Amino acid sequence: MTKYVYDFAEGNKDLKDLLGGKGANLAEMVRIGLPVPPGFTITTDACREYLTAGSPPAELAEQVGAHLAALEQTMGRRLGDPADPLLVSVRSGAKFSMPGMMETVLNVGLTDASVHGLAARSGNERFAWDSYRRLIQMFGKTVCDVPGDAFEHAMDRVKGSRADVELDAAELRGLVDTFKAIFAEHTGREFPQDPREQMDLAVNAVFDSWNAERAVLYRRQERIPADLGTAVNIVAMVFGNLGPDSGTGVAFTRDPATGARGVYGDYLANAQGEDVVAGIRNTVPLQELEQLDKKSFDELMGIMSTLEGHYRDLCDIEFTIEAGKLWMLQTRVGKRTAAAAFIIASQLVDEGMIDLDEALRRQSGARLAQLMFPTFDDSAVDKPIAKGIAASPGAAVGHVVFDSAHAVERAAKGEKVILVRRETNPDDLPGMIAAQGILTSRGGKTSHAAVVARGMGKTCVCGAEAVEVDLAGKRFTVGDVTVGEGDLISIDGTSGAIHLGEVPVRPSPVVRYFDGELPADADTLVAAVHRMLTHADERRRLAVRANADTGSDAARARRFGAQGIGLCRTEHMFLGERRAMVERLILADGEAEQQRALDALLPLQRDDFAEIFRAMDGLPVTIRLIDPPLHEFLPPLEELAVEVATAKEPDPHREALLAAVRRMHEQNPMLGLRGVRLGLVIPGLFGMQVRAIAQAAAKVRADGGDARPEIMVPLVGAVQELEAVRADAERILAEEGMSGTPIGTMIEVPRAALTAGQIAEAADFFSFGTNDLTQMGWGFSRDDVEGSFFSRYLELGVFGVSPFETLDRDGIGRLVRIAVQEGRQVRPDLKIGVCGEHGGDPESVRFFHEVGLDYVSCSPFRVPVARLEAGRAVL
Repeated sequence: MTKYVYDFAEGNKDLKDLLGGKGANLAEMVRIGLPVPPGFTITTDACREYLTAGSPPAELAEQVGAHLAALEQTMGRRLGDPADPLLVSVRSGAKFSMPGMMETVLNVGLTDASVHGLAARSGNERFAWDSYRRLIQMFGKTVCDVPGDAFEHAMDRVKGSRADVELDAAELRGLVDTFKAIFAEHTGREFPQDPREQMDLAVNAVFDSWNAERAVLYRRQERIPADLGTAVNIVAMVFGNLGPDSGTGVAFTRDPATGARGVYGDYLANAQGEDVVAGIRNTVPLQELEQLDKKSFDELMGIMSTLEGHYRDLCDIEFTIEAGKLWMLQTRVGKRTAAAAFIIASQLVDEGMIDLDEALRRQSGARLAQLMFPTFDDSAVDKPIAKGIAASPGAAVGHVVFDSAHAVERAAKGEKVILVRRETNPDDLPGMIAAQGILTSRGGKTSHAAVVARGMGKTCVCGAEAVEVDLAGKRFTVGDVTVGEGDLISIDGTSGAIHLGEVPVRPSPVVRYFDGELPADADTLVAAVHRMLTHADERRRLAVRANADTGSDAARARRFGAQGIGLCRTEHMFLGERRAMVERLILADGEAEQQRALDALLPLQRDDFAEIFRAMDGLPVTIRLIDPPLHEFLPPLEELAVEVATAKEPDPHREALLAAVRRMHEQNPMLGLRGVRLGLVIPGLFGMQVRAIAQAAAKVRADGGDARPEIMVPLVGAVQELEAVRADAERILAEEGMSGTPIGTMIEVPRAALTAGQIAEAADFFSFGTNDLTQMGWGFSRDDVEGSFFSRYLELGVFGVSPFETLDRDGIGRLVRIAVQEGRQVRPDLKIGVCGEHGGDPESVRFFHEVGLDYVSCSPFRVPVARLEAGRAVL
């Protein structure tokens, strides 16, 4: 019989696949002797079987019953006992933290009969009725899809301008009757009075919530596999809403926003845990607990120190104090901002908790990329209209929207928006993803908005109490200042400041460090980034080059740590004022006129290459010969035809140009006359470029420099194409005294990958052009896919992520593997790299390390990201 249920005492933190993160960590806290309420975990295996079969496993009910009986014996109370009821919470817990995305139901086991027993046992009638109304509200919304607004409106009618804690027992008893009526109205049945039925239905609801829209969206955003399922934790209730000597809170062992050491968190007296993360009441800083309950505060500080030492990392802790008794409800390695991730890892190295290898493992290229975003220019900032809690750093500017749907709608049109709410809830996730930043008037660093924003790297300001949000009127006010929907604001997630209008931005200190404007020890963050990158450089096997087409781009790439240029696109050198010269080449009448056009282009190309060689002195520069079809340098056919047809007088030049454009027009130019085909069809074109490369390199060397050119032929699909280009190129290189210059090819046509063994016989190196390889391998255009069927494919799970963002390992990745293996079988010393945008994608970089590439090449700004991930790939 499959074991579907584990007591907390049976597990440990390494069983996250089976027990989920929450269950595994509860078990670990029990194992190390911390005060955890008794309970048990239903495994992810049970969830997966439930989702597949549509019903729980046959053995589950009996196993849950046995563990429930053991829990009742431990607690000395029975579920649903009218005189002294045991109450439990039913909480989700997937392997990876998904804050607020799945369901929780508290106070399960209360009924019309047992609520009186709870009141008598606790000596607190108000507490009992408050707990019962919470159960009906959570159960109704979570398990039975009763609209949450129905309960909230009823609550608002009773409390008016008061806080919920100010309601007395009679008012709460009346709310229970109202909530039960709402439940019956929307479900067609009375609120269940069988405690075991309540628990079983709540378990099923948690399983179902794994495939809820918001959970699916969050998993897609965070790249969490869809087939993991969630565990369910059944925990004996402890009550933070028992009175003023009770409460609930969330604590971090270090500041998750900045990484600073200290006591960070929120506490709410006379409340249950959902009140804190929901942000419906503003919390007090955790430090105030010392004045409220010093005994519990001191015990909590000791436990926090124990947990951080045990997990060797920042820990996120949920706790409840019940009548002066401290209970630990959850711990996990806490989500943190990108800056905090680097700073905390460096601190832990200094404290001897981890070594540099482990510190590097804990970073990610995605986090480093976040640190390179601009920040607000303080010198250009007026006094803010308000300040809130700096929950997740960054500089966000956008038009105000007040609901998730509008955020998604306006962002889809290309508009930058800031989502403003009193507080967010899991249903706001689509709008949070679409927005540049999130602003809430309630909640703290542990609220839903703060936790989710930090996980996504979104700018967030929470708990801005001066901001009065009027959702119905679609506006917010701060004193006499009114901001309506569509107005532009700027929010600073580092300081918590809120500004009217658009605030200018400046480069981040990390970018200024890479540019050489700040020393490596400029501040704590820069020092931590420098430390991690230095260690990554020591560890990595993959070299990192840059895609750069100008001397200035090449110089910046070098400052960012590039070890050469992996892709210099020569077609970019024919734009602007030189477009007219390309027209001359296209319109040339006969070889003589064509040669004159090439002769005019040669010195310009030579100067372009010399500038890049000087910037990359001593480092390799791979130059791709012209790739796109020539008509890309000409006016569009329709536009030119209209111009000629409507001209008042004949224009021979424009008419000749139109004839050329018509002659060259292709239905699918990306699969037409381009790349190597262009070089073979237009004599002298590639030759001019090769000669310019050779002359530029020779000149730089004569001037004392160290030019190291490599010539790359694009779009090769057959070895014969490369052989023809190579023969002509070698002749020209010999004439210019540059014999021995490496000549290779891009592998961007599927046939090239499948015949790599043949092509390697004529190539000194390969460079994968994964943009085109992905287009041709999948059979769709990267320029068109986003706006057509792409979103639908994400919804259906055809894509987990765009194949243009992260390399498709199974399909395109297999082509890469074949080409590497067959190419090196023929030429073991074949140098192989990649120069598509995948060269800077963290997950793709790890794949390129695995298959044995020698280098990756990416845009200059992604060079540090690639360096970091190449180091992590080794570990």
